[in-house]
Amino acid sequence: MKNECVAMILAGGQGKRLGGLTKYDAKPAVPFGGKYRIIDFSLTNCAHSGIDSVGVLTQYQSLGLNSYVRNGAAWGFNMNEGGVYVLSPFASESKRQWYKGTANSIYQNAEFIEQYDAKYVLILSGDHIYKMDYSAMIDYHKQHGGAATISVFSVPIEEANRFGIMNTDSFSQVVEFDEKPANPKSNLASMGVYVFTWDILKKHLMIDDNNPKSCTDFGKDVIPQMLLAGERLFAYEFSGYWKDVGTIESLWQANMDLLSDTPELLLDDDNWKIYSYNAHRPPHFLGENANVRRSYITDGSRINGSVSNSIIFEDVIIESGAMVSNSVIMAGSVIGKNAQVERSIIGSNANVSANCRIGIPGANTSQYESILCTNNVTLVSPRVSICKGTIIGQNCMVDNDINTFTIDIIPAEVRKQESVVVC
Repeated sequence: MKNECVAMILAGGQGKRLGGLTKYDAKPAVPFGGKYRIIDFSLTNCAHSGIDSVGVLTQYQSLGLNSYVRNGAAWGFNMNEGGVYVLSPFASESKRQWYKGTANSIYQNAEFIEQYDAKYVLILSGDHIYKMDYSAMIDYHKQHGGAATISVFSVPIEEANRFGIMNTDSFSQVVEFDEKPANPKSNLASMGVYVFTWDILKKHLMIDDNNPKSCTDFGKDVIPQMLLAGERLFAYEFSGYWKDVGTIESLWQANMDLLSDTPELLLDDDNWKIYSYNAHRPPHFLGENANVRRSYITDGSRINGSVSNSIIFEDVIIESGAMVSNSVIMAGSVIGKNAQVERSIIGSNANVSANCRIGIPGANTSQYESILCTNNVTLVSPRVSICKGTIIGQNCMVDNDINTFTIDIIPAEVRKQESVVVC
C-alpha cells in the first residue's frame, strides 16, 4: 500500500489546562461548537485535502477517542486504502514505553508511516480549530525541496513572545527558531503544522532519541537540531481563522467567535463542510416561554427558558425561568428552573439545579477560584451536580458535586436580598 503523504495528529497530552473537561475525554475529543469535537477539524482538513491515511497519537483516555473516531467513516475515509487509527504507545513483552514527547511519539510509530511507503509526513496538533487545505502546503513543500515546511501565521509583534517564532530570509527559508522569545525578531508564529520529508525526519528522530538531554519536542529540540545540521526549512504563511483551544478561556472564546454577525470560521460553508460523528437525535424543542437570541441550539435540546449568545449542545434541558447568556452548555446537561448561567462552560451531563447562579460578577470566589479559569470565565466540569440555590462567581472551576449550600460563596449584597436554600 503506497501513500505519498501520511498525517499524524499529536493528541497524547492530558490537556491539564482544560481542567475538568479532560477528566473523561482526551483533549482532541473535547466538544466544540454545538455538535463537533476538536479533532473533527484536523480530520476534516485531511479529508478535504485528499489525505486518507491518518494516525492519531494519544496515551490519555484513548478508549473514548478510539470509540469516537471508529473507522473514520464519518469523515469519508476509505479503510481499503487508508483510514484513521488511534495509535497508543508501543508495548513490548517486557514493558510499555510511554510517549516521552511529540517527537518520540512519531519515532515510536515509524512503522505505521513506513507501511504506506510515504515520502512525506504531515504532523498536526490535536487542539486547534481552523480550516486549511494541507494539499497546498504539501505542494509548497515539494516546490521548495526542503527537509521541512512549517505553517506560520502573523501575530501582533507585542504578542509574539507567547509563540514559537520563525525568523526567515527573503525566500521564506527559516534561519532561526525562537521559542517564546523575550525580544522577538519576527511576528511569524508557528501553528504546530509541519510537513517533513520522511527519510530526513527519521534520521533526526533517531539522533534525538539517542540524546539523553532532549525533551523530544519538535519545537524545542528537533527543529533547532535540523537547523544546526544545515537542513533547509521553509515557512508557509497561513491566512485565515486559527485558534489554539488548549485552555478553558480560549475554548470558550472560540465558541463565542462562532456567534459573531460575520464569523471568521463558517460552519455552514458548503465548500468545506466540517464532518463529525453525530448520534441521530430528534429536533430541538422551544417551549411556549422560550426566548432564544443569537445562539446555536442543537438537536434533542428542550428550551423553556431564555438563551442569548450561547452554544447549546444536544440533549440539553433548560427549564422555565432559567437564563443562559454568553455560555457553552455541553451535551446532556440540565439548567434548572430560575437558574442563571453567565460567561461559563457547563460540561457534559452536568446538573445545575434550580435557583443556582453560575459565573456571577461580584460573587465571592475564594472556594472555587482556579488559575485555569481566566478572563472571568467559569467552568462546571462534566457530570458535576450543583445543589439548588448555589452561587458561584467568575474565574471559578467546580470539579466535584456540591451537595450542601456553603454560606461564604454568597456575595453580601445577594445575601441581604435572598433567603438561603439548604439542600
